[in-house]
Amino acid sequence: MAEKITPNKGKSKKNKGWIQKAVKKKGAFTEYCKKQGYNGVTEACIQKGLKSKNPTTKKRANLAKTFRKMAKGK
Repeated sequence: MAEKITPNKGKSKKNKGWIQKAVKKKGAFTEYCKKQGYNGVTEACIQKGLKSKNPTTKKRANLAKTFRKMAKGK
């Protein structure tokens, strides 16, 4: 008998749950934004974070941007 092969619909088992692993320190970017004088994570704060010299801040800003897109359904 041949094995039944089911399509994976573009999602591999390897990438399943990536979002849980993406956030290493929950609330760290929000804390950064508040220290910069913003009322939480705003579009302006994300843009400022993307221009930061600190690579960790850049990554966190990019992740925040990704989460915004996901929340909007884009």
